[in-house]
Amino acid sequence: MTAPLWTSAELREATGGRCPDGIHIRSIGIDSRGTGAGELFVALRDARDGHDFVADALARGAAMALVDRDPPAVAADAPLLRVAETLAALQALGGAGRARSTARIAAITGSVGKTTTKEMLRHGLSALGPTHAAVASYNNHWGLPLTLARMPRNAEYGVLEIGMNHRGEIAPLARLARPHVAAITTVEAAHIGHLGSIEEIAEEKADIMQGLARGSVTVLPRDSAMFPRLEARAAAAGLAVLGFGLHEEAEVRLLSYGGAAESGVAQIAFRGRTHELRIAAPGRHLAMNAACALAVAAALGVEPADFIAALDGFRPGAGRGGRVTLELAGGSALLIDDSYNGQPPAMRAGLGVLGAQPGRRIALLGDMRELGEFGPALHAGLLPDVLASADLVFCCGPLMRGLYDALPEDRRGAHRDHSDALAPLVRQAIRPGDVILVKGSLGSRMAVIVRALTAREGAPT
Repeated sequence: MTAPLWTSAELREATGGRCPDGIHIRSIGIDSRGTGAGELFVALRDARDGHDFVADALARGAAMALVDRDPPAVAADAPLLRVAETLAALQALGGAGRARSTARIAAITGSVGKTTTKEMLRHGLSALGPTHAAVASYNNHWGLPLTLARMPRNAEYGVLEIGMNHRGEIAPLARLARPHVAAITTVEAAHIGHLGSIEEIAEEKADIMQGLARGSVTVLPRDSAMFPRLEARAAAAGLAVLGFGLHEEAEVRLLSYGGAAESGVAQIAFRGRTHELRIAAPGRHLAMNAACALAVAAALGVEPADFIAALDGFRPGAGRGGRVTLELAGGSALLIDDSYNGQPPAMRAGLGVLGAQPGRRIALLGDMRELGEFGPALHAGLLPDVLASADLVFCCGPLMRGLYDALPEDRRGAHRDHSDALAPLVRQAIRPGDVILVKGSLGSRMAVIVRALTAREGAPT
């Protein structure tokens, strides 16, 4: 019989809470709609209070619910793990999950590329041993402890993602994760509205090193102007550095990248050997993510050739450059769904991919969020990339209005403040042979347009 993820006794010890004896937990969740048998449902408070959904979770098969008050419509003898505060208890449970694990742990942060690099590591390491990794972008104050609390007992590798919006958020997560290897994918102007300068962003990213023991390895972007600052932080913490990038002094060096419309091939040099990697999507940024992932895998003790072989043919996930064929009357169009991340470097990378495609190229661009006073200038600064890559442009959100107004008349599709208002205009405009890039910050809700274009009913004709 497979050992449970958690027993009642272990839950009490980890959280300091009270619960019935004899309950075995198979999984942990925070969304009652996806609750399965044997799950511990954690009643967190966010936009809504999870306690209001405890009854539903139990009805769907949850073995127990983690609560800090009496949930409504739940029997007095219901299986509840009662704690002082649910988020603190989840964080304690995550710490206990990390403490008992014998897995080799990697933690990834960076302005862009975190999730793709994490997924590359999941993909490659899973072929070499039982691997546990964060779901989607579970990288914040509840997502990281939830990932750690879900760590299977038999995991040999763990891959964690650590994100931030404000100063001081990475350090406590890094200390909770206690990785064996930490990586910074990039240092760019993402979230600069909250941090104020690229230097402060670099300092915040470097705080991931606070989770590393002296003598551990940190993987850093050698091409970044912030590399000397990051390297100094590593030296002060007694850490070894593996640099990756195009720079001739990078230990993991991207020698070349050849991209076709639908894929790419990277040549990556490491320790005197050149490895060739095929990626089932175009974009130099993906090759750079792969170089970072290779450095992390090697630092975890994996043979580089084995990791590259396991990673060969990697395809990015939904919202991160995935390609969807749209069937239209008289032919088809290609949708590039890159709707999850819309920070400036990610925007430029996405536009570069669009520019390499054959056919009429259409860009659907949503606001880049959390840029503060720098927002208008950073949006306007996309104009050269847009003109080089797109034949027709649709813009969504108040910040994108400035970019839209700067476009030549013949490049303007439409501008709307909200994606649901823009979606029908896009559907009417596309025609067979088009290539459509959808790109924007998650908060600009560009996925609404993706769903509108890919829906069976009312699909573009």
